[in-house]
Amino acid sequence: FWLKSSSKTPKPFSRLSPLYIFHFATMLNARKKILKEKGAQPTDLELEVAKALFDIEVSPSSDIKADVRDVLICKAEDMEVKNRIALVVHVPFKAFKSVKKIQGRLIRELEKKFNKKHVIFVAKRTMMDKNTVKNGLKFRPRNRTLTSVHESILEDVVAPSTIVGKRTRISVDGSKLLKVFLDPKDKDKENMESKLATFSAVYKKLTTKDAHFTFGEA
Repeated sequence: FWLKSSSKTPKPFSRLSPLYIFHFATMLNARKKILKEKGAQPTDLELEVAKALFDIEVSPSSDIKADVRDVLICKAEDMEVKNRIALVVHVPFKAFKSVKKIQGRLIRELEKKFNKKHVIFVAKRTMMDKNTVKNGLKFRPRNRTLTSVHESILEDVVAPSTIVGKRTRISVDGSKLLKVFLDPKDKDKENMESKLATFSAVYKKLTTKDAHFTFGEA
């Protein structure tokens, strides 16, 4: 960050200037919205997302700022999808309930801040192997199975739309394609139709499974 001076060469603003103090305080508060494991440092993109969330949180005109206070992130990544970039934001599982309350509005706000990117929120879930006995558990909770986790990821990816039907097609070579039908009422909302290819690419990246998204019959 630089301040204009009378000389042609820009000089960094003073570490005691109000601008520096404001910037430092903003980034410090934004950093609190990132939860990384084992002291790992956040990426520049993660800091950008955290700052965008903090800006919404302190905006006087935002009607979701109270809920955004409880939103944390643990990872953010850009994924290439044909002619655009998808911003996938991973949220700690316990904090994801706060995202679900405002998911549609939060996505709209972030897509304004990250121009031309499709924003997708996904909860961080832990899968357990069939033979895993963890923390004294003698059975594997259903929500920790591979199938259950992938089903939940599918619901996260298409939000705020909802899934009204699914069908699996098996080709002669044994490959599978999941066809997912979304609520037809959402077809004309929030550029949902333009996001179908994004949903397919992100779901493939997160699960290695192929899926085709379309809208159900009205």
